[in-house]
Amino acid sequence: MDDRQILMDALKFHGHKCWASVAGVRVGLAALRELEVKRSGGTQLYGIVEIGEDHGGMCFGDGIQYSTGCTFGKGNIRKQPLGKVAFTLIEKDTNRAIRIAFKPTLQKQIAASAFMQKRGAGYPADEIPEEEQMEVVDMVWNAPENDVLAIGKVFDYPGKWVPEVMGFRVCDSCGELTALAYLRVMGDRHVCITCSGYDR
Repeated sequence: MDDRQILMDALKFHGHKCWASVAGVRVGLAALRELEVKRSGGTQLYGIVEIGEDHGGMCFGDGIQYSTGCTFGKGNIRKQPLGKVAFTLIEKDTNRAIRIAFKPTLQKQIAASAFMQKRGAGYPADEIPEEEQMEVVDMVWNAPENDVLAIGKVFDYPGKWVPEVMGFRVCDSCGELTALAYLRVMGDRHVCITCSGYDR
């Protein structure tokens, strides 16, 4: 699959077309290339996305997830909420890592776009005309890489990886299926966190 098709599939997954999700795809693809690794179908890669919560750039995280295969569902990505449009990708077997940030060079043009003007006025992103969505998509996608990506050097990440705990068991108290790692032992009973009374 070519990169443009990955982009369009990522935007479909995301639900609308915007600059931040495109930035996520570009950063994710560049990270894979720089580490010389393939998209993570399992958990061989791990990502740290710095975008955070409660602002208009969170879409960056969906572009990262789709392009790298590091997803919250697989548990091989986490948020480090710094409010930055930046991402670190780690190859777990070797602890080789790279951090890439999206540069601010296009921010004035992005802010002045019809799409962002309407977003600022309260329009839902998916209700803005397609051509106005595509204007910011193409602006970010077609910009020269050196203009928009700050690609760091590959470095050693000091990670210690805990293996996945496989399997589930029924909670002896509520009867709900619970992952083994989340069961708590109370006497001779195995119970879920909720039934145990513990916070975690």
